[in-house]
Amino acid sequence: MPTANEVEKLALDLSERQRAILAAHLLKSLPAVLDDADEGIAEALQRDKDLDANPKLGISVEELEQQIQQRRA
Repeated sequence: MPTANEVEKLALDLSERQRAILAAHLLKSLPAVLDDADEGIAEALQRDKDLDANPKLGISVEELEQQIQQRRA
C-alpha cells in the first residue's frame, strides 16, 4: 500500500481541477463527527453539494485571482 507521502506526490501532479475534485472526495470520506467539531468543514461540504447541484455557481481560479487582486487594489 502506498504511503501518504507517495499519494501526495502523485496528487500534486494532477491538474488543479483534478486536485479539487480529489480534495472534495477526500473531505466527503471523513467521519461525520468532523462536521460537528469544525463548522468550516460542514460549510465546505455544503458548498461542494451546491456546486454539484449547480456548477454555474462556481468561478474559475483566474476569476478568483482577479477578484482578490481587485480587492487588494
